[in-house]
Amino acid sequence: MGFAPSAAASDAQSKQWYLDPMQAEQMWKVSTGKGVKVAVIDSGVNADTPSLKGQVLVDEVPKSVAYHATDDYTGHGTTMAELIAGTGAGGGLQGLAPGAKIVPFRIDLEGLKGAEEKQKTPDDTAAIRAAADTDVKIINMSFGSEGPSSKEKAAVEYAASKGKLLIAAVGNSGETAGRIGYPAAFPYVVGVSSTDESGTVSKFSSYGGYVDLTAPGQDFPGWCDANFRSYCDDVNGTSSSAAIASASAALIWSAHPDWTVNQVTRALIDTAGRDWPKNDPSKYLGYGAVRPRVVLADSGYDAGSANVDPLARENGGDLLAKSSTGSSSSTPSASATAQAQQKASTGGTSAAGSSAESSGDSNTLWIALGGAAAVILVGGSGVAVTRARRAR
Repeated sequence: MGFAPSAAASDAQSKQWYLDPMQAEQMWKVSTGKGVKVAVIDSGVNADTPSLKGQVLVDEVPKSVAYHATDDYTGHGTTMAELIAGTGAGGGLQGLAPGAKIVPFRIDLEGLKGAEEKQKTPDDTAAIRAAADTDVKIINMSFGSEGPSSKEKAAVEYAASKGKLLIAAVGNSGETAGRIGYPAAFPYVVGVSSTDESGTVSKFSSYGGYVDLTAPGQDFPGWCDANFRSYCDDVNGTSSSAAIASASAALIWSAHPDWTVNQVTRALIDTAGRDWPKNDPSKYLGYGAVRPRVVLADSGYDAGSANVDPLARENGGDLLAKSSTGSSSSTPSASATAQAQQKASTGGTSAAGSSAESSGDSNTLWIALGGAAAVILVGGSGVAVTRARRAR
């Protein structure tokens, strides 16, 4: 198990600037994410922080990948879990979906030390497959690598065939090549970029055709080491953006438990804040800023067909559609596989040049320091500097 913080954390919630513009208090009157489980595949999740007490389902981690699941060796995975489902107790981070539960998966990422630890710790492909075989609805992946890895692609497709909503950080190479890392660049993964408090896309945020949504990811606290004594300010990165997008999905899915992954994804896309045509997504902002409140405020919201993938054009396959009809299998269709290979071969590679620079195909945590590049408002709409998207 992880260690509880040895000193009282500062009031992190007062620095979570996005809670007010996203209208968190109003959303929680309708949904808190209750009944939704989110897999956090990361550096581990410390289940003993005040904000995560009772929020982490340690016993539901499959035994094959359960090694030290609550021993977070960087603090990164715990931050993601708190941003998703933290209760805010003890002045800790307030999760956007405090009624949701976290299933922790500890994988071999940048920062894990020791040959024995590396040998015993599962890789991301094993964790993705294991999570796919549980009843989690959402799989949060705030990490990435240059890739693409055929094993990772197959694991992603397997999870998609099981009807899971896969959400990943796009990476932090916005100040250099802008390349998007994997798994965010794979089909069936919703890639999330970062915005700051002013509604400006973070300078560090990777960009390109695989950005699907954007969410807050800058200028609020997080754990930055394995000691858990106090939060660090400005733990920036698209990692946090992915977590907030996952929490947004949890709020929606909790309010509509009978919806499929297709309907939840469509609701996120259709209600995203943007000032450009939906059929012309921005390479910085994708379809826009996540706004789950728009869905929750409308009790009669129509999320469309349960059996149609809203990103079918981008994904190039029908795994999600099949998953919602109960006819999916663990083997992707030939069409989906061919399209996935095409996407993998034409897509951006890893985020590099940030403070979490990728090396080769090793997975890294998406943490960075950042500035500004394009504009959109989290609470409403805005103007994007660039509105271009390459075919996937």
